[in-house]
Amino acid sequence: MSITAVVRKNTYFDSVSLMSVSTKANGLDGVDQAFTAMGTEMNKGVLENLGLLTDELRAAESGDLMIVLVSEDGADTEALLAEIEDLLTRKAPASAGGGEVTYRTIASAAAGIDGANLAVIAVNGAYAAREARKALESGLHVMMFSDNVAVEDEIALKNLAHDKGLFMMGPDCGTAIVNNIALCFGNKVRPGSIGIVAASGTGSQEVSVRVHALGGGISQLIGTGGRDLSEQVGGIMMVDGIRALAADPATDVIVLVSKPPAASVEKKVLAEVAAAGKPVVVWFIDGSEEAVTAAGGHFAAGSLQAARKAVELAGVEGYAAQDAGAGAEAAAEAVVSRLAEGQKYVRGLFCGGTLCDETMYAVRDAGLDVWSNIQKNADFRLPAGSASRGHTFLDFGDDDFTNGRPHPMIDPALRIERIVEEAEDPEVAAIVMDFVLGFGSHEDPVGTTLPAIEEALRIAKDAGRHLEIVAYVLGTDLDTPSVAAQSAALRAAGVTVTLSSTETGRFAREIAKKAQA
Repeated sequence: MSITAVVRKNTYFDSVSLMSVSTKANGLDGVDQAFTAMGTEMNKGVLENLGLLTDELRAAESGDLMIVLVSEDGADTEALLAEIEDLLTRKAPASAGGGEVTYRTIASAAAGIDGANLAVIAVNGAYAAREARKALESGLHVMMFSDNVAVEDEIALKNLAHDKGLFMMGPDCGTAIVNNIALCFGNKVRPGSIGIVAASGTGSQEVSVRVHALGGGISQLIGTGGRDLSEQVGGIMMVDGIRALAADPATDVIVLVSKPPAASVEKKVLAEVAAAGKPVVVWFIDGSEEAVTAAGGHFAAGSLQAARKAVELAGVEGYAAQDAGAGAEAAAEAVVSRLAEGQKYVRGLFCGGTLCDETMYAVRDAGLDVWSNIQKNADFRLPAGSASRGHTFLDFGDDDFTNGRPHPMIDPALRIERIVEEAEDPEVAAIVMDFVLGFGSHEDPVGTTLPAIEEALRIAKDAGRHLEIVAYVLGTDLDTPSVAAQSAALRAAGVTVTLSSTETGRFAREIAKKAQA
């Protein structure tokens, strides 16, 4: 094994591109580990923790590109570096004259591209607010993928956008669909009359794919960023999103998606529901049905119910209801009958935060103790990297896991390691996980995870135990790879595949209840 480090001075790449390059580079033959990142202090700290920080890398500045290659014995290091350089090569859109144009600033791109009206910001959080302000001042809507942005900057940017009649989606906004084009993480869904405003990336993806599966379609999907409904931010973007969809002639039904908002913000948002003049479905996880109904909205207790209500209200022809968790109790009985003595816990390993939440809340609502890195109850919160206890649900997309690393929807390496670790615990009855397809995600999330799943099943079998592995694939028949192909690969490996996030939660809850009975 050899370690090679290269610093390219004054060479900038956005974080989304570098995450994708790192993932692809780690899949090259002869590569043990590859890392491409800007020379920020945070990224250098990650390399130091990995034992990969050289003096040359330590001297890198935030505008410098760092390439770190750990190659296997006998590998051609120069050839591998050349392949990584090829992955870093990006072609700009062709100009009208047939040549290639690279824009170095947002202002020059806005001036040089006819009809440009939206900027996606995916730089380090330290610079994201500055670039977003430039975009807004250039008359562009903004989708900010970047996280680790000060809440004060978020408030200022959203107020500026509001005053200019622009969208400020984010920070930490991972999903949007604008005019049937998915941005950052998103799925290919048919166009339709259902609009979504969401403070949750995978939550909005889940609703959109369930709408698609039920025969409906999406007009627009507007992301707000996860903090938008906090007391500090005050729901600025969600309110503007509701108003925009209320005025959109292509939108007949509006769906709101979020974790529970602050009480004052919920009141503010629900006032917009009452004034929208269109049916509004509200799925706030662990939210109040009474408050939604009083505002004239349609309450949804889960993602599938939200999609189902939206499709019904939109009058989709040929709509057929999908029963969430039908037969979950009987299926759980069959699982539990195969368990060895002492197997009683469910472990959830998720890429999507809202998918993790929906299953975790389902188990918690059965009266069971649940530990998680995203638990609201501090008594049951586990720091990232901690060993599991009892029923544990981990969101590998949380900031504590992604600090300096690609999102698990791009690079699932950390979760893959944890699958085998959980299988070695004799108290584990089931491992539950998600696979998120679509634009921006890993090109074959199931394929890259199957070796770990097979190893986990082998470990349990050798120990005389049955290990139930439950998987949900979030995607559509239009995605590449398709949801059908990924689901078939899982079933062939002996994995139980659920049909929705809601069904996943109900099945996990029944296993947890019966295994501890």
